[in-house]
Amino acid sequence: MSCRVDKFAWCVRLAKTRSKATDAVSKGKIKLNNSQVKASKEVKLGDEIQIIKHTAIYTFRIIGLLKNRVGAKLVPDYIIDITTDEEREKYRLYQLSQSAYRDNGTGKPSKKDRRDLDDFIDNWD
Repeated sequence: MSCRVDKFAWCVRLAKTRSKATDAVSKGKIKLNNSQVKASKEVKLGDEIQIIKHTAIYTFRIIGLLKNRVGAKLVPDYIIDITTDEEREKYRLYQLSQSAYRDNGTGKPSKKDRRDLDDFIDNWD
């Protein structure tokens, strides 16, 4: 049995939809064995899939092939997460920096906020 890389990423819940998985592969966000491939590339047992999330690269080893999408509890039967701790830390730092940038739910800056920020930057020089 064989499976396309985009379909496999969707089946094991690495992508929310099949079309998002196909887009991610074509944009180079999902790689197979550290090389960029087309969405139609077939995966096999022992291959490694890399998912690029912002600054981190998550790596998974394929231990089982499947045809249909599986529930979240069954995903460990098909892939093993072999991501390094350094990559996990990169993503965690990215999330912290994004949350510190602006409070969640506050919306975009008002005109006054923007002027205050511009004044601050101008006085910084």
